[in-house]
Amino acid sequence: MNRTIFAALAAMSMAVSGPALAASKKEDSCMHQAAVVAAVQQARLDRVKEREVPAAVKAQATWPESFNTAIPLVTPWVYEMKMRDVNKNDLSAAWKEMCLAQ
Repeated sequence: MNRTIFAALAAMSMAVSGPALAASKKEDSCMHQAAVVAAVQQARLDRVKEREVPAAVKAQATWPESFNTAIPLVTPWVYEMKMRDVNKNDLSAAWKEMCLAQ
């Protein structure tokens, strides 16, 4: 599962951020990525069907449009988890921590 997280994080970082970021840009990028993860997690908690997640999440997006590319990367990761793990864990905080560590 961690391999999936890192692969999605790397792909999203390259798609959204470019080769080198200043610290504040990296923090902003990680914040937006975490918001996407939180939205997908909430969709799962709301029992949105996996195939309907992109439309449901985009409809409520508060991040720049370029971060929508992360939705199909994050959705399988969240939907593969057991519901109790989705309920108990703050996935966006975990994602942000991993993002900032890179």
